[in-house]
This record gives sequence, structure tokens and C-alpha cells, in this order.
Amino acid sequence: MKTEKTVYVLLGGTSGIGAALSQQLASENAVVHVASRKTGLDISDEQSVYHYFETIGAFDHLIVTAGSYAPAGKVVDVEVSQAKDAFDTKFWGAINAAKHGARYIKKGGSITLTSGMLSRKVVANTYVKTAINAAIEATTKVLAKELAPIRVNAVSPGLTKTEAYQGMSEDDRNAMYKRTQNSLPIGKVGEASDVAKAYRLLIENSYMTGAVIDVDGGALLG
Repeated sequence: MKTEKTVYVLLGGTSGIGAALSQQLASENAVVHVASRKTGLDISDEQSVYHYFETIGAFDHLIVTAGSYAPAGKVVDVEVSQAKDAFDTKFWGAINAAKHGARYIKKGGSITLTSGMLSRKVVANTYVKTAINAAIEATTKVLAKELAPIRVNAVSPGLTKTEAYQGMSEDDRNAMYKRTQNSLPIGKVGEASDVAKAYRLLIENSYMTGAVIDVDGGALLG
């Protein structure tokens, strides 16, 4: 019987899906290290990430949920500098985390990254998110080979009720949720806790690596 507590490092775990996952993992009497911009860690800064893992030491599982924001708009309208900033956080931040976290991951450990349904669903005015998420999914499979026997997977969420949409008016937000609900085969918009369960599946199933799990209520079906 395993007596040691499982140690998780969760980057981006102070809000949204990350926070829901943190709560679920903590309920298992595990050790959960949570870091984000709110706690002072900028994952787009490689040196900061390097030093962060030095302070943590050995651990079992790395999960990266940081970087949900990306500018929306047509390619002719979005400032390239804003697109690069989004890439720096979500894509390069995930690379920084995998690169410097991998050396501390114990035998049997894993890395779980976060993409999003726009990697494979064509929606106008979302080229930045589409590009970032597609890059993460492709890179996940490469890392699964490079870092083996560490398992590397990704979760691809659809629209999820989180704080990411707090900047919208309540009416606009509710209208968006209603449109999405009506378009999904499952007939509901996901909660952060729904998506968090997919991370736990990838963490717990030792036969999964290089996988991308869609948790989108069927959004990719059409």
C-alpha cells in the first residue's frame, strides 16, 4: 500500500478549471502546489519557471492550465504583439513548464497540458487560439515520445463556465451560454468541475500517453 502522499504541481490553478482541479486533488489528501500570476509566477519567463521547480523539488504530476486568454478578431485586425503575448503564456509557458519540470518528476509521473476545441473547430475571428491550441496538441505527442517514460497528455475543453468570461456583461454571457447549450448534443454548458475530471483520468491512467481528451459536450461533432 502506498503511504506517501502524491505531490502535484498545478500551474494556473488559482481560477477556473485549474482551481476546480486543485480542489478535487486536495480532497484526496495529496500535496498540491499551485502557482499562477496571482501567486507571482509568470510561466512565460523561463528563468522564473526554472527557479520555481528548484524550490519544489521532486514531485509526481505536473498540470498546466494557465493561459486561457487570447485576443479575438480577424488576422488583419489583431495586433501581432498581442498574439505573441498569448503564445508566450499558453504555448511557451507550457514548454517552459515541461522542460524544467520534467527533471523533477518521479517514476510513474505525468505531465498534462491544456489545449482547447478551437484547435480543430473552425471559427472565424479565433486564429490566435486556434494556432496556440493546435500547437499544444501537436507538441504533446512529440513530448510523449521525448520524455518517456514520463507520460504527456492534453485536455481539450470546450466552452466552460469559468471566470474567463467575467469581462462580459451578464446578459451577453448568459446569451452565449444559451446559444452554446442549444447547439450541443448534450444540451448543457460544462462546469469547471466537469473538465477537471478529465485531467484526473489522464493522471491516473498509466496506459495513456500522447492522448488529447475532448471535454466539450460534443461541440466537435458539428
